Amino acid sequence: MSYCAAIDKMKEHEYAVHKEYHDKHYGFPINDDNELFCRLMLEINQAGLSWTTILKKQENFRKAFHNFEIKKVATYKDKDVLRLLNDAGIIRNRLKINAAIENAKTVLKLQKEFGSFKAWLDNHHPKTKEEWMKLFKNTFRFTGGEIVNEFLVSTGYLGGAHIESCAVYKKVLKTKPAWNKKSK
Repeated sequence: MSYCAAIDKMKEHEYAVHKEYHDKHYGFPINDDNELFCRLMLEINQAGLSWTTILKKQENFRKAFHNFEIKKVATYKDKDVLRLLNDAGIIRNRLKINAAIENAKTVLKLQKEFGSFKAWLDNHHPKTKEEWMKLFKNTFRFTGGEIVNEFLVSTGYLGGAHIESCAVYKKVLKTKPAWNKKSK
């Protein structure tokens, strides 16, 4: 079942948070590196949990991780890890926290080489899902197949975010760069 169809079947307490994400964020390209990093980190934190949990904790994550400012997260030390492990507002998983710090350092290297995280992604587009998964596995930490797939679908690099009958489908298509129109 598509995310578009699943939203209408959700319980009231889940519907609002998913509807907002579906209608305004899911599948839309992200141009800001910190927001791209944020999305990747939220997808990593979702592993083994429900997306509802992550969406409900999103603001807590933003506060805890300095709004996912890559340069700040890359400088986190042991005291920051301890602070995050004690923050009940986020997912307190040492592997995921360490992945955020290491991935921030990786993004800084990509920015230095390519100018931005987005430029690195654009430079590798288009790729198949399998090619993307291999690239992410070799570049980042804690990026399994589902995490990579959802990150790329949610940011418009892979198609499938919305079904054609969804009211948001055409809005998303209009926001894609010309070179990316084929990733419906």
